[in-house]
Amino acid sequence: METENKKVVILGSGPAGYTAAIYAARANLNPMIITGYQKGGQLTTTTEVENFPGFPEGVDGNALMSQMENQALRFDTEIVFGEVTKVELAEKPFKIHVGDKQYTTDSLILATGASAQYLGLESETKYMGRGVSACATCDGFFYKNKDVAVVGGGDTALEEASYLTNFCNKVYLVHRRDEFRGSKAMQERVLNNEKIEVVWDSVVDEVIGEEPQGMTDLRVKNVKTGESRNLGVAGMFVAIGHKPNTSLVEGQLDLDEKRYLLTQPQSSKTNIDGVFACGDVMDSNYRQAITAAGTGCMAAIDAERWLAEQQ
Repeated sequence: METENKKVVILGSGPAGYTAAIYAARANLNPMIITGYQKGGQLTTTTEVENFPGFPEGVDGNALMSQMENQALRFDTEIVFGEVTKVELAEKPFKIHVGDKQYTTDSLILATGASAQYLGLESETKYMGRGVSACATCDGFFYKNKDVAVVGGGDTALEEASYLTNFCNKVYLVHRRDEFRGSKAMQERVLNNEKIEVVWDSVVDEVIGEEPQGMTDLRVKNVKTGESRNLGVAGMFVAIGHKPNTSLVEGQLDLDEKRYLLTQPQSSKTNIDGVFACGDVMDSNYRQAITAAGTGCMAAIDAERWLAEQQ
């Protein structure tokens, strides 16, 4: 097995990973990014990003990630396209396996992100980013004065529905049960909001659309009566949770109850010296590109200082 040692290896190629690479490269640490199977992260599923500073006219999600990649390459970051199959953190240097190749590294930055959970419908996948979204904060503004649907019944769904009433004419909250799982406070806020109509005991049957505009409506089905109807909405926000991509380090690094990586207060440090975490893999609260980038900066600075201490 071929082995190559690095000072810093970054797992993940979203805003957190690329920002960490830019800072580490400018500190002459010659970082390597291993991209993962979804190069560019979740932003590559977003057509238009309007809330990332520096782009007053908005920017395509893929274009933004391409610019971040080019900036990392400008400072001689090595980018390896591949998916990590195993990470060994028990002893230093740390070992990282990508297919039949093994890398060793003095420090490791985890920026593997979190994956939004979707319903699994073919029509949902077809109109992803063209009416279907998993982030109201990211995409809600595009539906100003329009009707939309939110799918879910936990705190995330209730919060997204409430948030969307700031822009949207009406919000349908589609929930498969006859009661919410979310907190009482959030339930009261939703049920008392005249802009929100709860569609109880219902599931999404199909995302309706046509080319080239994308999604045009949503058909839901009542699980008790079997009756189907169209809601007449322009967009659907899936809010059934996110899954942090922590399976590689499970059992090696400390996780919280939601399986997100735990970091020390005001730091990106994990429970193993020399291993740092940034972005959505350690943030179950904000999950924004700009906050991910900020923590990527933190992780690179923490890694640089830690490496200096070892020398």
